Amino acid sequence: MDSLFQVFFLLFLPTAAPEGSHSLWLLATYIKGQTPFPEFSYVAMLDDVRVLYYNGETKTLHPRGNTTAEDDMMKYQTKICACSGVNTILKLYFSIKGVLALQRLVVCELRDDGEPGQMITRDNFTYQGSLNVSAQVLNIHVEFSMRRHEFLYQPFCIKTLKGYLEKRRNQVNRKVKPKVRLLQKQLSSGFRVSCLATGFYPRHINLTLFREGQPVADHEITGGDLLPNADGMYQMRKSLEINRAEKHTYTCSVTHLSLDNKLDVTLEFDHGEPFKSVIPSVLMVLALMLVFGVAAAIAAWKRQRAGMTRT
Repeated sequence: MDSLFQVFFLLFLPTAAPEGSHSLWLLATYIKGQTPFPEFSYVAMLDDVRVLYYNGETKTLHPRGNTTAEDDMMKYQTKICACSGVNTILKLYFSIKGVLALQRLVVCELRDDGEPGQMITRDNFTYQGSLNVSAQVLNIHVEFSMRRHEFLYQPFCIKTLKGYLEKRRNQVNRKVKPKVRLLQKQLSSGFRVSCLATGFYPRHINLTLFREGQPVADHEITGGDLLPNADGMYQMRKSLEINRAEKHTYTCSVTHLSLDNKLDVTLEFDHGEPFKSVIPSVLMVLALMLVFGVAAAIAAWKRQRAGMTRT
């Protein structure tokens, strides 16, 4: 189930953890009724690295991907959950008839200069029927949440974030170079040129597609979403469709923290014949196959004739 949570986190990463900062995420989930999932669970992440999962059914904490002792961090997780006001949220929302599930996302951020950054809290719940909560009740809840975050939650969150950064600094600060390719695919109406960067970390990357040295306009580009790979790395692809009559040089340019300089990959289209340079090689291979085939046939004929002569 915590793998589903990771997808949820990654959807919000670009807006909540900008370059030049680190963040700690906590997503708690309560489910009402009979489901295959625990009634209560939460997952914690340092930036985009999953560090902890809690199963409320077995009341067990499960560290993820750690190579260091982190018992103190796990104790902080319990304190964070305790002071994040989950019980208050439950009383407010689950007292509403028809509420089925509740999710609370809390994020705190620490800038590289050591100062706390933004803090995000989001609640989401599903329910059946109509929702009837007075404005007075909601205002009380908002006021209580603001004070709780300022005096209780944020100090614990920042302290936990600093602890994880100290223990997992090599993991979150690693740099993996992207593999960059400029791909071409034939279509019924022309060709699709795709600039693909994959296998890189961290997630921040600048990928640009150029035509004759000029950036291709955004409205011509499709794709560009940052997507996670199964191994914890990332990928990004931008594509452009062109007609057969075009004669242009396209360049995929990538800048990334792992690269000392920008990385460029170039593809030249010549009158809609992007595979023209391959034709001589193909013809040479066919010619060699023909030569070897004729030689084999002559050898077989000579062996057959020699056998007939001895007879």
